[in-house]
Amino acid sequence: MELQHILQRLQISELNEMQKAVLDNYDSSKDFILHSPTGTGKTLAFTLLLGKHLQADTNGTQAFIVVPTRELALQIEQVVRKVHQGFKTTCVYGGNDTKTERNKLREAPSILIGTPGRITYHLERGHINTQHVHSLVLDEFDKSLEFGFHGQMVTIIQQLTQLRHRVLTSATKMDEIPDFTGITEYTTVDFSDNSSSVPNLQMRKVIATAQHKLKALFQLLCTNGDKKTIIFCNHRDAVDHISNLLEDRELIHDVFHGGLEQSDRELALLKFRNNSNRILITTDLAARGLDIPEVDVIIHYQLPYKEDAFIHRNGRTARMQASGEVFIILKPDEDYPYIDSSCTELKLSDDLPLPPDAPFATLYITGGKKDKINKVDIVGFMFSLPDVEKDDIGLIEVKEKESFAAVKRSSVLNIIKNAANGKIKGKKVKIGRT
Repeated sequence: MELQHILQRLQISELNEMQKAVLDNYDSSKDFILHSPTGTGKTLAFTLLLGKHLQADTNGTQAFIVVPTRELALQIEQVVRKVHQGFKTTCVYGGNDTKTERNKLREAPSILIGTPGRITYHLERGHINTQHVHSLVLDEFDKSLEFGFHGQMVTIIQQLTQLRHRVLTSATKMDEIPDFTGITEYTTVDFSDNSSSVPNLQMRKVIATAQHKLKALFQLLCTNGDKKTIIFCNHRDAVDHISNLLEDRELIHDVFHGGLEQSDRELALLKFRNNSNRILITTDLAARGLDIPEVDVIIHYQLPYKEDAFIHRNGRTARMQASGEVFIILKPDEDYPYIDSSCTELKLSDDLPLPPDAPFATLYITGGKKDKINKVDIVGFMFSLPDVEKDDIGLIEVKEKESFAAVKRSSVLNIIKNAANGKIKGKKVKIGRT
């Protein structure tokens, strides 16, 4: 495994301090525990460790990566595929089609990534042979326990009888490691209190009565203008309620919570990444483990009950030593012990324009990896259309059966009209709005 080539594929100049510490301190004769905040690059760190044990001549699954959420599983899959290009990687998770997954598992992947419930499902039905599995990663282990996956993780680990290497990662420091993990003698790298990981946050509060909270939120969005913003709520109903308000005001946004279909959740994150929307309203489902870069502002419409959840929400912004803003909307009588009493109050104005529309819109393309279509093919097709310029095309993401392309809003109608009956790699494709 040539590290420099891997970094080039990932478009990274060098490993960060935590990742270097992981490689320097790893002892293959012991298990390994990594404590490091969300957004510090844990995925690449443990993926590089797996590379020390993967054998090209082994015909069968060699490593399990167990994660608490579907989105994290998909995010890890992207990194693992780039790092370990010679090894088949398969991702399984709740909400995905089980038949499709079963077909993928017929040719055993070297690396299996998945959520506890779905991995258990396939193990119980004999879709996975574990006789060659020597490595296990329990990523965001504390979150998996919080989500109630204890029983499934026990079932998984009991079936991995040939394990020799265990890696456990956690955003928060754990007082003790549960016996069921099988971890006894281990090396620890602890960056949970590392000063370089502490976000540079500017925190302010907005005071509003219960009947005026929505108005205050709207004024705050207008105050922040075009800044990329995540609004956190405690409940799905609140997310949907805010969404209805923003729809009435014609503010482009998306919602993200556990009540949505998996495809809708993935699309919401994709559009937030590619600047097709700059406002994402969510529950704590988006507080941990997701790759949501370059978030400028966090708004707590409802505050969580525990300080840990508050910290993890704020970790969505000011990542990797960048700066960010946090706004807390409080009712006059609300008091949370983890909110500093010296937090500055922000006075809001009624006389501000609406935030501008996000610069891009996302188009859906009926072709993907199964059709041997890649990003270069899509860019070439777009440029072949009349009046499409380089700056009109943004981020492109290619999935198994479909693709998504961010294009300038001013170019959407032109591209859809001129792409009718077009072909990419000989396949007739349809392009439309998401």
